[in-house]
Amino acid sequence: MYGQPIVTAYAPAAPRLGETLRAYLALTKPRIIELLLVTTVPTMLLAARGLPGWRVVAATLIGGMLAAGSANALNCYVDRDIDQLMRRTRRRPLAKQTVTPRNALIFGVALGVLATAWLAVTTNVLSAGLADATILFYVFVYSLGLKRRTSQNVVWGGAAGCMPALIGWSTVTGTVSWAAATLFLVIFFWTPPHTWALGMRYREDYAAAGVPMLPTVAPATVVTNRIVAYTWAMIAASLVLWPLATGWIYGASAIALGAVFLGYAYRLRAQVRGGGKVAPMALFKWSNTYLSLLFLAVAVDALLLH
Repeated sequence: MYGQPIVTAYAPAAPRLGETLRAYLALTKPRIIELLLVTTVPTMLLAARGLPGWRVVAATLIGGMLAAGSANALNCYVDRDIDQLMRRTRRRPLAKQTVTPRNALIFGVALGVLATAWLAVTTNVLSAGLADATILFYVFVYSLGLKRRTSQNVVWGGAAGCMPALIGWSTVTGTVSWAAATLFLVIFFWTPPHTWALGMRYREDYAAAGVPMLPTVAPATVVTNRIVAYTWAMIAASLVLWPLATGWIYGASAIALGAVFLGYAYRLRAQVRGGGKVAPMALFKWSNTYLSLLFLAVAVDALLLH
């Protein structure tokens, strides 16, 4: 009709192959996978009391990447609505709509099936079962069950991130030992301080998305007190491994690294209590360094002393 604007529909340009591949890679959260693999290889060295065969290492790393990629892609599928609301996550592929939810779901499931089959064939059934349990726990227990319902979400949901220690041990020995369980506990107690420090930095993001991360529902004094408590528990677990399966190289490293971690935790608590500038990202960044160096000490100890 005369006087009405003419609306012309423009079809969006098809994404290039490189952009599509990068989007699917981003679904797997490569940085998280790197951290998981950092804990896997040293655990394998400790289990083997030296160098395991390169074939089992390669098979475990491939299977671990596939399993972690599956869990992360499925997590992106579950969290696609809240990822759009958070500054930290709004550039993820589903939030930007560069990958459709259906394709992300298929991709995540396919990676999980491939990871399970790969580990079962190249390592053993126990390792494949542990990887399968990790994916299911991360998706159904953490992403769907805990994340949006309780402030203890990362405490119990973080167990999924501890599983590479058990998987790495089982691919070498075919069993799970007390030493592997102790490494599991180190990562389990490490996860809350690591995640809550990040949650303090992005408190408004989690609040906007309706995710009851502890820093969004509790005073900062409560959060930092729990960070200190979990840091002590983490250090205690790390020291249990010393007489159980390692030597003086690991023991000295665990004490020194733990002391630095405690320093960051107590400093963050003092900043909150003092009412001045609070810098939680300093602890968050150190937590990544701590875990990497601690497991490096596991590897060096296994190679030099065993």
